[in-house]
Order: sequence, then structure tokens, then C-alpha cells
Amino acid sequence: MDEGAFGDTPRSRCMFYRRNCGFNAVIDPPELGRIVMRAGSVWAVTMPSRLGQAVKAHMQCRGIALGPVVGHPRSDRWTFLVRPDIEDDDVKLFAEMFRKDVSIAREGAVIALPSPSPNGSIRQWISPARNAFLPSGLAVVDAVRAWSEVPPRTDTAPRYGR
Repeated sequence: MDEGAFGDTPRSRCMFYRRNCGFNAVIDPPELGRIVMRAGSVWAVTMPSRLGQAVKAHMQCRGIALGPVVGHPRSDRWTFLVRPDIEDDDVKLFAEMFRKDVSIAREGAVIALPSPSPNGSIRQWISPARNAFLPSGLAVVDAVRAWSEVPPRTDTAPRYGR
């Protein structure tokens, strides 16, 4: 389906993000149609997609409302858009997340959003932004902690034919 034929353009998508979701989104650069926003009232927690899938399931199983989640197919990572309720100067927390291959985009960082432009396949919605709801950043961090501590599964099936 050609979404452009139905009016989904970088400009209309950017306006949707601004009006419906409260994102300070802009098109940058205009010739590429890439949509980005500066972290401020929205922060982001980015992690490998495998961990992201576990975090998403963990939150859903515990009845924690899931907010927007952006997938990055090329880098195999997911970004959870969150409320900025994580202490900005918690060096231990940021170091802990770094060791888990998780980054937190805080005040001033650039966050890329899905765009209907030809380059839009670089980002895609796992859980689309529909309104201004964002989950707690601390809830996402807690879910990361819960699942990054789980040991890898080993094959315990009996071996036959020895």
C-alpha cells in the first residue's frame, strides 16, 4: 500500500506527533523527511530488540501500560519512549544500564521517530504513539533489570543415540 497516496507524508506525520502525542517533533533534514525530536518532556530507553521483547512482555504481564516503542530493524534495537522520571545524575544507574547494552536518551538528546518517507523503514513502530501517554522511565528500567538478570536458557532435553 502506498501510504503517500492517502496523505501520510513526513509533514502530516510530524504534525500528528506534535498535536496528538505532545512530541516536539521536527523534520530534519527536510529533503530526507527524517522526523526527530529533542529529549526533554520525553526521554528514551534503547536496548537490543531481544531484551526489548522481554521488557515489553514483562510490563504487559504486570499490567503496566506500554507506551510508544520504536524498532530499529538495521541495528536490531528497540527504543521505549518514557516520562523523564529517572534521576538525571544517577551515575550508578547509567553505568549499570551501559553494562546491559541499554542507553538512556535524556535532556537534549536527539530521538528519531518513524517517518513515512522513503527512508522511513529505518524506524518502525513496535507499539505506535497514539496520544501523549508515556510510561514511567523507572518502570522500563525495572523491567530491564528483571530480564537482564535472567540466565540464558540451556538445552536440557535428553540426548539420544549416544
